[in-house]
Amino acid sequence: MRPRRRMPHVGGARAASAPPGRDDGGSVVAEFAVALPAVLLVLVLGVGALGAASRAVRLQDAVGDAARLAARGEPDERVHAAVIAAVGDASATIEHRGDIVCVTARAPAAVRTLTATGCALAGGG
Repeated sequence: MRPRRRMPHVGGARAASAPPGRDDGGSVVAEFAVALPAVLLVLVLGVGALGAASRAVRLQDAVGDAARLAARGEPDERVHAAVIAAVGDASATIEHRGDIVCVTARAPAAVRTLTATGCALAGGG
């Protein structure tokens, strides 16, 4: 019977049959330790993006409601309260443009300030 020949290492790859007593269990742990922070970073960025998008949608919905309130002739305090109820730290301005009433709101976000504008026809009941 001929003795078994070992295959040389080529490009850092091991031969198909490893000598007894050697195992790659440590390399799996090392690769996991390198990949885990990258996966967590992507997860955190994704959650942050979803939170910002949700806040922008709430702000846009709030200015639409506030514009309709202002167009019906509701007091400015109630219009501002409608925006603040949806997005707590938002500020709103009311602008009359002829027969149109527009409400613009701004709210701070993690990276930039979100801005939304909603308009409605004045005199609606």
